[in-house]
Order: sequence, then structure tokens, then C-alpha cells
Amino acid sequence: MKQELEAEYLAIFKKTVAMHEVFLQRLAAHPTLRQDHNFFVFLEYGQDLSVRGKNRKELLGGFLRNIVKSADEALITGVSGLKEVDDFFEHERTFLLEYHTRIRDACLRADRVMRSHKCLAEDYIPISAALSSLGTQEVNQLKMSFLKLAELFERLRKLEGRVASDEDLKLSDMLRYYMRDSQAAKDLLYRRLRALADYESANKALDKARTRNREVHPAESHQQLCCQRFERLSDSAKQELIDFRSRRVSSFRKNLIELAELELKHAKVNLQPPWPPLPGL
Repeated sequence: MKQELEAEYLAIFKKTVAMHEVFLQRLAAHPTLRQDHNFFVFLEYGQDLSVRGKNRKELLGGFLRNIVKSADEALITGVSGLKEVDDFFEHERTFLLEYHTRIRDACLRADRVMRSHKCLAEDYIPISAALSSLGTQEVNQLKMSFLKLAELFERLRKLEGRVASDEDLKLSDMLRYYMRDSQAAKDLLYRRLRALADYESANKALDKARTRNREVHPAESHQQLCCQRFERLSDSAKQELIDFRSRRVSSFRKNLIELAELELKHAKVNLQPPWPPLPGL
């Protein structure tokens, strides 16, 4: 039992360290966030940092904001008929919608496969215990066979547990990370689309002000601010999406190669005989 708990703790620790490493490396490579004061505090603070999860009010607020954002995006693209002015962002938006759906489905399937390996490893425990109990009770020639079978199922349990941990670390976590990353990219495109809608509204308001010859200067100032915000968001969004593409490809290649190597290693262990062959066979 102690060894099982240590193995489970080690798997959780490796998973946590790996995800934090990816996140911190990404922050350190970001041109803006690496200069953030909170990032320096997190890296250099010598004492314990108190972190709490979101309470119900914050969770409900986030849920309502997502509903409002989805409705606003549908209103911009559907009712107002606003068209994307840049082919690059139109292509990225179409790609991200399809990519997010596919990677979300892949993440769910990977989680099911990982859970099936864990359940299989847990199912081996009572079988191994029962065979071991029979081996201690029997006094005839079946005693050694029961003990060997118990040893075999115990080895299979450890192997399935390692397979589940590796799949969780190298596949499920990677898919979950990029599912959230793709959602963040979709949110970025929404903010840019919202800025474009504000810019179009400011242009219409400026035209009306010039037609009426009233409050032209405030309308021009507002139009310039909207234009600057839209251009700034477009530049940063384009760079972020290009980085997301290259980072995604390299991360998938690295994790899938490592997962394949681990799967081959486990397969070789699984093919090894649990005990030496009997003489004469």
C-alpha cells in the first residue's frame, strides 16, 4: 500500500511540475508578460504564496460573462452582418472553431482511455490478492502456481498504472492544455472583432456628427481611439496566433514522440515472461 501511494504521489508530482514548467516557460518567453511585476513576485518570493480557488459567486460571474460574450459575438457576426476585413484572421477564426471542437473531443477520448487503464489496474488488485491468499492456503502443487499468478497480476497492475500515468501526462494533459489555449485564442479573436465593431460604430457616429455639424471633435477623438485600439489588437493578435501555431506543432511533436517511446518501453516489459520457462517445455 505504501508503494502504491508513493507511486501515485510521484505521478501527480511529475504531472504538476511538467504543466508548471510549460506555463512558466511560456510566460518567460512572452515579450510583455515576462516584464510583469506579479511574475517577478511569483519567481522571487521567498515565503509561501496563499492561493485560493474561485468561490461560487466568481464561478457564476464567469459563467454569465461567457453567456454574454457568446451572445455578443453572435450579434456582431449574425445580426449586424459585420465582415472580417483581414483574410488572415478570417482563416484563423475558421480554423480555431474546427480545431477547438476536434481537440476537445480528442481530450475526452484520451481521458476515457486513461481512466480505463486505471480501472484495469485497480481490477487487478483483488485478483492478485485472491490468488495470493489461495497460494498461502494451499499445500499441494498448486501453491506455487497461485503465487506465480498473483505475482503476474501484481506486475500487470503496476504496468497498467504506469501506462495510465504516462498517457495522462503526455497526452491528456497536453490536449487539455491546448484545448484551453485554443479557447483563449478564440477569445482573442472575439476581442478583436469587438474592437472592429466599435470602430465601425465610431465611423458611423462620426459621419452623423459631420452631417449634423455637431460634436464633431469628440466623435473624431473617439474614432481615433477605436482605430488605435483595433490596430493594436490586430498586431498583437497576429503575433500571438503565429506563435500559437509554431508552439502547438513543436509541443505535439515532442509529447507524442515521448509517449510513443514510453509505450514501446511498456510493450517490451509486457512481452517479457513473468518467470523462467519450465524445464522440458
